[in-house]
Amino acid sequence: MSTPSPSLALSEPSSLVAELQALLGPKGLITDPAEMEPFVVDWRGRKRGQALGVALPATTMEVSAAVRLATAAGVPVFPQGGNTGLCYGAVPGSGGPGNAPGLVIALNRMNKVREIDRTANLMTVDAGVILANAHEEAAAVGRQVPMYLGSEGSAQIGGLISTNAGGTGVVRYGPMRDLVAGVEVVLADGRVLSDLAGLKKNNTGYDLKHCFVGAEGTLGIVTGAALRMFPELRSEANAWVSVKDPADALTLLSRLQDDCDPYIQAFELLSASEVDIAFRHVPGLRLPFETTPVWNLMIELGSPDGDLDLHARFESFLAAAYEDGLVEDGFLAQSKAQAEEIWRVRHSLSEANKKEGVGVVLDISIRNSRVAEFIGRADRIAAESFPEAEVVVVSHLGDGNVHYILMFPHDYWQGLGSEDARDAKADEVMVAFHDVAAALGGSFSAEHGVGRKLTGELQRLCDPLRYEMMKRMKAAFDPGNLMNPGVLFGD
Repeated sequence: MSTPSPSLALSEPSSLVAELQALLGPKGLITDPAEMEPFVVDWRGRKRGQALGVALPATTMEVSAAVRLATAAGVPVFPQGGNTGLCYGAVPGSGGPGNAPGLVIALNRMNKVREIDRTANLMTVDAGVILANAHEEAAAVGRQVPMYLGSEGSAQIGGLISTNAGGTGVVRYGPMRDLVAGVEVVLADGRVLSDLAGLKKNNTGYDLKHCFVGAEGTLGIVTGAALRMFPELRSEANAWVSVKDPADALTLLSRLQDDCDPYIQAFELLSASEVDIAFRHVPGLRLPFETTPVWNLMIELGSPDGDLDLHARFESFLAAAYEDGLVEDGFLAQSKAQAEEIWRVRHSLSEANKKEGVGVVLDISIRNSRVAEFIGRADRIAAESFPEAEVVVVSHLGDGNVHYILMFPHDYWQGLGSEDARDAKADEVMVAFHDVAAALGGSFSAEHGVGRKLTGELQRLCDPLRYEMMKRMKAAFDPGNLMNPGVLFGD
């Protein structure tokens, strides 16, 4: 990668900066370039933005006032959660007068759980609450917020909502959209739209909360949310099994749905190349086999019924699948510690991949019945057109999400020369495999969003009428194009 340029900050406080300092206090605004660094670079260090400052409001009213000040001055606003995304949607761009830098608004200080209603199964939180903390709060009352992903120690609820995050639990509970019962949003003019009632039934016109789920901060800033909780699991069974190929994995999934559908919590498919990367770069992992299987399935069953013996049921199922030749080998966890070891491998993959090389990550969504066909076609393209890269596959097979990754060595990637050349190579990869997904009726974005990275692909592959309607919605909510400009629709 080219040497990044320093962040741009005002050399002297402007009137806007002075007003923000007065509004937010000494802890509420960062203008020093060194302190701004974590807020202007994506977590993999690939893209760098610029900002005149980073606002750290502590309340919804402070967010409202900061947005009002910025947009009244024509300064773009760049909302940011935990900055764990892969599509650069949280990296601040420009877009103000003369392409001047804008204001990052980060919700790190808005980290309170406002209410837990165990009977209604609702948790109302500030948008800056970290996912792992939401898990702890739910567990304390015998409930769960079933969003599970590797970045749960840093990902914030507002960012997860704004990207409609997925994770391993989508097969059972759906993506973030299905877990959101209500939102509180600061609009481009600073007004606050509050819909946190979390009602199961409310047939009073358009359900506006869905406009903000997956909008990536382009329509407003999510400052609060009512999340759906579910009973905690009191009976569990976890296994790591090997299969011959993705087609057999799908057959096994279909059989498991016939036998245990209400209990399937996760069904993840990993290539041997991905497992090996994890073991190369993350210490303390344990492989329950002598050698890495070519194709790996990590499966979790769970139920709130503590009297249900899922372990015995799963053992019987796997034994039958082994006899039928669908399972080549398997490890059924005998304790909670062994189960955690399985899932620690799964949730360490992003960290390991970052160290291994430069991965061009495809975030394909497709009917799970067509995943094997997609992987087969993609493998042929990878071998013919991108022999420099190693193919790495991570699939949320239960919901049809395939992270097909072309892993390029760091030296090769640097050897491409300029940042423009590297971007062109990444675009070449994405177009090749996105076209396969489109031909099979799929989508190029399952859970990572569009951000700044995939704006061209959205315009190229989205239904023209849908694209037009989305742009009309953007104009209605944000006529000045000051909320995260450059995201979804480009510059």
